[in-house]
Amino acid sequence: MEHVRWLAKPKLRRPMLIAAFTGWNDAGDAASNSVRHLVEAWHAQPLAEIDPEEFTDFATVRPHVRLTPEQKRTIVWPTVGFWSASTPGGDVILALGPEPALRWRLFTEQLVGIAQRFEVSMVLTLGALLADVPHTRPVQLIGTATENDIIERFDLQRSRYEGPTGIVGVLHDSCSKADLSSASLWAAVPAYASQVPSPKASLALVERACEMLGTPGPTAQLQTEAQEYDARVSTFVADDGDLMGYVARLESLADSGQLVDDDYFADVGDDEDEDDAVGGEAGEPSTEVVVADVNSEELMAEVERFLRDQHLNGEGSA
Repeated sequence: MEHVRWLAKPKLRRPMLIAAFTGWNDAGDAASNSVRHLVEAWHAQPLAEIDPEEFTDFATVRPHVRLTPEQKRTIVWPTVGFWSASTPGGDVILALGPEPALRWRLFTEQLVGIAQRFEVSMVLTLGALLADVPHTRPVQLIGTATENDIIERFDLQRSRYEGPTGIVGVLHDSCSKADLSSASLWAAVPAYASQVPSPKASLALVERACEMLGTPGPTAQLQTEAQEYDARVSTFVADDGDLMGYVARLESLADSGQLVDDDYFADVGDDEDEDDAVGGEAGEPSTEVVVADVNSEELMAEVERFLRDQHLNGEGSA
């Protein structure tokens, strides 16, 4: 763990490690905002950080300049940070930061080393993907693992995915080689609202993660934000007749059980182009799911233009 900078060394008892990475595995910022919310809600304390120098392409994920209260300039580097907290369900370590661009095997060695140091009970990763799902229905979640006892204990699926992967897949492979139990949760985010952060998906991930941890979820703020999200997305959908019809069709498919069931999640990525798909040992779906007979390239292009205009007008951000 030569690239880990320790900030504290608390005594933790078999904590669960919950991790999320910004970037490819984080549609609608849902996964990263889930962990960020837990850090704040649980008043988690800084534990460690991984030095980004070896793992980050700073031309892609740039550091930020900040001013101190004394008006001195300082650089904030894009690190992967770790926090610790105690909950009624047990101790927890929270990990959050950008997906590394370089030396993934060395990076996962650092993370696995932290997990081993504290004898974590399980590594749980959170992710989110773009899918043809309506924002007006409950968020579709899929949980996957490779160990039978974890699958049975938490009612998860066994991943059948094969194909290109992101850091989540590499991390789960490293956990497996280190005999660390691991699982993955994924939330589906509406593709037509891809540039709008989704607290609704974050809420679903937090609720399920806390259920697995065995602790009540701190969800009041996310519930309020999810209601505001539904209203906001419904407003811009209502301004476009074609988009209204598209969403209505998705609602019909969802209500009839034809949209994004567990088997569909488990199979995504099989026929995706390498540049568009990701996958992993613990079940990493592709970052964009397309439902047959529903997607219209022309309509989606129009939606993307609309969302881009919204973003430029300051009404939304990714």
